[in-house]
Amino acid sequence: MKKVAIFVDVQNVYYTTNQTFGKNFDYNKFWSKATDGREVVTAFAYAIERGDPKQYEFQNILRAIGFEVKLKPFIQRSDGSAKGDWDVGITIDVMENAENADVIVLVSGDGDFDLLANKIREEKGKLVEVYGVAKLTAKSLINAASEFIPIGRSLLLN
Repeated sequence: MKKVAIFVDVQNVYYTTNQTFGKNFDYNKFWSKATDGREVVTAFAYAIERGDPKQYEFQNILRAIGFEVKLKPFIQRSDGSAKGDWDVGITIDVMENAENADVIVLVSGDGDFDLLANKIREEKGKLVEVYGVAKLTAKSLINAASEFIPIGRSLLLN
């Protein structure tokens, strides 16, 4: 049985699925597909902390599925812009957990992860599966993956 490590960029998947389909990502369907016939060694969902009660409910759903939820505070800058991405944190966790897994599953369309996917695939010899909304996923990330699985209607809430 192959060992899988899962890393979900919650903000990225939320915005890309809503922008493209007007629907939310179905984490239960995704979990079922990504873990089928595999042993989960670690599963992280990276989110931004906004202190919203609905957000707490969502985070508890993720925990019940099997994810460890990692939160970073939402930062509103004085110029009105906002900050709150997990790119460095995700990268560190992938590097630290790659040795324990045969397959790395990354849910994000962010092209910043192409270097990470290449390194894990080429230097660590791991399969890298990337899930993302096809038209909003960086081509460089798609090319760096061992396999790209487009998020479509089958992975969305009805």
